[in-house]
Amino acid sequence: MPLLAATGLAKSYRGKKVVDGVSLSVPEGSVTALLGANGAGKTTTLRLLLGLAAGEGETFCLGRPLQGWHCPGRVVGAVLGGVGGHPRHRLRDHLTMVAYGLGVPSGTVDAVLARIGLEQAAELRLGQLSLGMAQRAGLAQALLGAPRVLILDEPFNGLDPHSIAWLRNTLRHFADEGGAVLLSSHLLAEIDQLADRVVVMARGRVAAQSTVEEITRQAGRHVVVESPELGRLAAAVEEHGGRLQPLDGVRARVTGLDRRRIGHMSAERGIPLYWLGEKCASIEEFYLSVAEQEFSTQ
Repeated sequence: MPLLAATGLAKSYRGKKVVDGVSLSVPEGSVTALLGANGAGKTTTLRLLLGLAAGEGETFCLGRPLQGWHCPGRVVGAVLGGVGGHPRHRLRDHLTMVAYGLGVPSGTVDAVLARIGLEQAAELRLGQLSLGMAQRAGLAQALLGAPRVLILDEPFNGLDPHSIAWLRNTLRHFADEGGAVLLSSHLLAEIDQLADRVVVMARGRVAAQSTVEEITRQAGRHVVVESPELGRLAAAVEEHGGRLQPLDGVRARVTGLDRRRIGHMSAERGIPLYWLGEKCASIEEFYLSVAEQEFSTQ
């Protein structure tokens, strides 16, 4: 049973459906990425999931409707753009008020601040937080109730490379400890390093969803080569039952042959290779292929 599941989510604005029958699930121990272009309906979908927008459909957390929990914040933690609160409130005071509302001990605040790495910012006012610090503070707020599920909208926005790596590791650790994470993002390279599952949205609907394992299996592996003699290499590859697709003047993608066979074949024929590496299909390639199909049907 997934920790988070949504069925038939739908929302209309001025007679136009911006979310249309979205159903998805997030299993225990996984990170699911919600991908799509601007206007695809990702943020509205997350708001519908959390009951922050009126619409159709149902959301289940740990097998129960979200509204059926006495204190939803102890089941689901959400970050929808930094931390909400009065800009003149100090961070520790703000989190203490949130903890009180969740019914958790006030001592939890300092523990979460240490976990998120914001001990030195505890006395700063919310209005003084940088964008990156506000993102961390939002995550601290979401974690106060020790939820099993995290929902985050564009959590990498405004973060420097060090903070991005920190957040990626934090979310991975949360999932590996038995939690479930659903996040939207435009940074496909980061999603490639983090996600276990992908849901692609287009025009308010789910265009595709798959596990990373399925994406890799269906697309298979390919070899990227770099050589100044791609013409000779292409002929040799085709003779051995493979296919070479040029990427630019010296780089090409080879399917049907593994890198060892290509290396031996090139050595035997005296074809110089500057680079030879094997790659799996990436989430970025999967997303772009789905987006291209959706665009072509418009």
